[in-house]
Amino acid sequence: MNKRDLKLFLHLAKSLHFGKTSNDCFISPASLTRIVQKLEQELAVTLFERDNRTVRLTQAGEMFREYAIESLERWDNLKADLQQQSVSLQGSLSVFCSVTASYHYLQSLLDEYRLLYPDVEIHLHTGDSALAEQRILSDQEDVGIAALPDRLPAKMQFKPLGESPLVFIVPATACPLRKRLQQFTPLSSALATGQAAQHSLALSSQIPWDKIPMVMSEVGLARGRVDNWFRQKGIKPNIYAQVSGNEAIVSMVSLGFGVGVVPKLVVENSPLCAKVEIMQVRPQLQAFIIGVCVLKRKLSNPLIKAFWELAGQ
Repeated sequence: MNKRDLKLFLHLAKSLHFGKTSNDCFISPASLTRIVQKLEQELAVTLFERDNRTVRLTQAGEMFREYAIESLERWDNLKADLQQQSVSLQGSLSVFCSVTASYHYLQSLLDEYRLLYPDVEIHLHTGDSALAEQRILSDQEDVGIAALPDRLPAKMQFKPLGESPLVFIVPATACPLRKRLQQFTPLSSALATGQAAQHSLALSSQIPWDKIPMVMSEVGLARGRVDNWFRQKGIKPNIYAQVSGNEAIVSMVSLGFGVGVVPKLVVENSPLCAKVEIMQVRPQLQAFIIGVCVLKRKLSNPLIKAFWELAGQ
């Protein structure tokens, strides 16, 4: 077996679809099948159970997947170590974060990293920050920028970069939802006329939360903390929509579809910041600690170690 065989196996182990892997990796389905058969013959085990409809990893396939990941990582680390002895760092680094984190935290980090290591190619992937932990654990990314989970997996290392309160937001412009909230919440004259939305609404305990539409994250740390906030009050929230990504929540709230909960950092950096308004609640939600996360075993990779050491300086 060689590096190419291992990479093809890992892609197939992730896609579980011979057609997709052959298309993505520019190899014919017949050639891919022969490579899998060769691996199975060398190992004397079945790596995939397959029929006309489905493909899935066997227990032996799961074990071989871990071996393949570790073998390719050791090769990359060795190559990086040898390069470091002769020239500057070379290779590629995969980074995952939300859109907000990309320009609030990542910009200065990348500027310095590129200045020190110009030959390293950065692959940036953006998406819902709630996905960062799983993407790191599944080896889809080398580095992630995300909120510290309530329970950090033992395999992961986390370095704080900053903190952001988790806040309730409401639409700042005239709409039926805002008019309804005004029945329970006093507004200043400036806000009542739809002007600057940087002030905060004082929460009234009389707000019927079970009847107020909520726009919430599908999954993730914020969703868990909001669910717990309502649970402590004995309230079943009226969920209007579940969306992926904090930026999507800000957008839907600005359009008057519901009340949302996002990190304050997202509001401050949003182009829609003037169209939403922060609502003070009691008790306040636990703030997000935002930082860099990596797999501990990957800190032996010189490219990842260099990024890690720059973070938080």
